Amino acid sequence: MALAAPALRRYLLLLAQEHLEFRLPEITSLLSLYGGQFCGEQEIHVNSPFWILNIPSEEMARGLMKRTVCAKSIFELWGHGRSAGELYASLKNYPTDKMLPYLQSDSTYKVHIHTFNKTLTQAQKIQKIDALEFLPFKGKVNLKNPEHIFWILEDYGMNPNDVPEEPIHLYFGRWIADGQRELIESYSVKKRHFIGNTSMDACLSFIMANHGRVKPNDIVYDPFVGTGGLLISSAHFGAYVCGTDIDYNTIHGLGKASRKNQKWRGPDENIRANLRQYGLEKYYLDALVADSSRPIWRKGMLFDAIITDPPYGIREAPRRMGSQKETVKSVERSTENHFFVSSSYHLSDIFFDLLKFGAEYLVMGGRLVYWLPIYRPEYTEEIIPRHPCLKLISNCEQMLSSHTSRRLITMEKVKEFKDQDENSYLLDGQYMPYRGHNSFREKYFSGVTKRIAKEEKDNQK
Repeated sequence: MALAAPALRRYLLLLAQEHLEFRLPEITSLLSLYGGQFCGEQEIHVNSPFWILNIPSEEMARGLMKRTVCAKSIFELWGHGRSAGELYASLKNYPTDKMLPYLQSDSTYKVHIHTFNKTLTQAQKIQKIDALEFLPFKGKVNLKNPEHIFWILEDYGMNPNDVPEEPIHLYFGRWIADGQRELIESYSVKKRHFIGNTSMDACLSFIMANHGRVKPNDIVYDPFVGTGGLLISSAHFGAYVCGTDIDYNTIHGLGKASRKNQKWRGPDENIRANLRQYGLEKYYLDALVADSSRPIWRKGMLFDAIITDPPYGIREAPRRMGSQKETVKSVERSTENHFFVSSSYHLSDIFFDLLKFGAEYLVMGGRLVYWLPIYRPEYTEEIIPRHPCLKLISNCEQMLSSHTSRRLITMEKVKEFKDQDENSYLLDGQYMPYRGHNSFREKYFSGVTKRIAKEEKDNQK
């Protein structure tokens, strides 16, 4: 006899109005990490800050908020409506037995009002709170340190130039927990000990770790590790982290500094020092100088997640190890007398090598999360690299300019890697469409040049 599924309870999620496309994949990934699945009571309006979710338990709701950087708070939803009358009717229909544990005479509480796209006066707020006198509150009001906090949340729409007199949606609920928005500030690259020109924004780093469903004791790998910014977010969530990079100087913290008013990197500027800064050094495995196109790992499923930001070729052309037989672009020498020959490495090759690596070295169910640069006038979903062992989970866009963007691609390993999958991308016609993006760098700077020329022309008018 099959066990009945746990009854779902209604919760209201209050989201930050930042990185809008990334929010739904983050919430969906985190719910699946805790054994649940995304289940919205109504159609989710992607840009709205208010989502009603059906979640099995308060424990799962709290678990979600211990990870998310896209959501501000979650509430046990007691009532909602499109008008004050509908809200009050909804509250009167809410089961009393579910309310009473939080309304006892020996408890303390307060009511908080949150409005989106409108500011209320204090008198208006008090009036709205007084209108809830029909609820059976028996405890005492405590504004400083209450046991229970209740929220009235009002949605006045998305258009700041056309704010309605009355809210279009109203909600009332019991506050459960806040999200992890404070991580954005505490892990800001502005405060980080070791940074580079392309160190990832802290908020996006945590979003990537959440899309990758990184959890304690996972092993997370970044094949383009750079200054290790993506390792930090995974280590924060309890994963053991490692990476590789072709740049000897970056791996060892040598050479010119990227920080303003600092000419050379200090002796203690390195990836390990970054993790030490946040008390995460125990999760650091190592960072090696290696070429991502020539894997150094033994065969087998080694990594729970691969989270990375490959080079786009904007600041400099991508490169890989070459040989004297290949077309040599340049011979470079590091400050420690390490020599290597570099050859051209097309964007299409970078991403197909990355997918092939993920298909072979990820555990089953492990995730590959990476950024894909896009020239927007030529973008279609067909150019996203695919692999028969990897399932596309989400595809979110972040604008870089009017004509370029990058898309955060999340894929999950769903099939065991076989020898015949080695060069599968050459067989399914996917390789050729994406080769057009090998000229992404030229297209990027072409657009920049045109924009500068237009601005100069406009200024002359």
